[in-house]
Amino acid sequence: MYDLAIIGGGPAGVAAGVYASRKRLKTVFITKDWNSQSTVSEGIENWIGTVKISGIDFAKALEAHLRAYAADVVDIQTGELCRKIAKIGADAGSGFEITTDTASYKAKTVLIATGSTRRKLVVPGADAYEHKGITYCASCDGPVFAGQDVAVIGGGNAAFESAAQLLAYCKSVTLLNRSDEFRADPVTVKKVLSNPKMHALTGAVPVEVKGGKFVNALVYKDKDSGEIKELAVTGIFVEIGSIPATDFAKDLVAMDASGHIVTDPKTQATSVEGVWAAGDATDGLYHQNNIAAGDAIKALEDIYVHIHTK
Repeated sequence: MYDLAIIGGGPAGVAAGVYASRKRLKTVFITKDWNSQSTVSEGIENWIGTVKISGIDFAKALEAHLRAYAADVVDIQTGELCRKIAKIGADAGSGFEITTDTASYKAKTVLIATGSTRRKLVVPGADAYEHKGITYCASCDGPVFAGQDVAVIGGGNAAFESAAQLLAYCKSVTLLNRSDEFRADPVTVKKVLSNPKMHALTGAVPVEVKGGKFVNALVYKDKDSGEIKELAVTGIFVEIGSIPATDFAKDLVAMDASGHIVTDPKTQATSVEGVWAAGDATDGLYHQNNIAAGDAIKALEDIYVHIHTK
């Protein structure tokens, strides 16, 4: 039986794996691949300590870092997708069985760091112009659109936070929201909309993305009038939610209505003793690479204490 099972190969999982090795916790590290959401980014500029790195190189660097420290402590299992985590017995200290599509493992503790996937914009042209004007991360790709007219799709806090970032360097930002009311906090809405470069359209339903080599327009329908309109933009930032990769744990730990694992922000512990979670798979208020890594390290510190005091 391993001391710890880490599930997920993104920044959260890798940060936990490096710390597990340094703390000499016998660990099985399970991941389908090393691709986090940032893999699609052409240039990540907010990974602290690295001025700029492509998403692909970022994934390679994470893998290389873990493999450099793994030695005989962290047993890396790639190409495996977690299907289920179950308690081995009624006793809280009896451990867990992790079942993948090809094998099963037993561990005293578990850290879930499987992340999430962005909910994609599903309209004609959206797939064709992804990475050619359509992006799902303002923090990662926003500076590329400096001085340009851009659009943000969504009406929640994430959409308004993205708009706020973009206002710092874009010529104009237009937010399109399907409903007549924003889901974001009223204080945030008021502050962002007060910027003269900011515009918001309610009852605006995206219907098509147009362009040549890159995006040059977003076509939308006015929900009230039915009129089809066209917005000239060179960048479209989609913030319509994310889908956490947590189905395999739905019968084990408490989750919110969206499927994010509920955690204690002090320790990242879940509702089940012996199970922790970190990164985008959790109900944390903010989801970023640096936050995911920090949360995972926080969890590892708590896991180490748990193993050595129980």
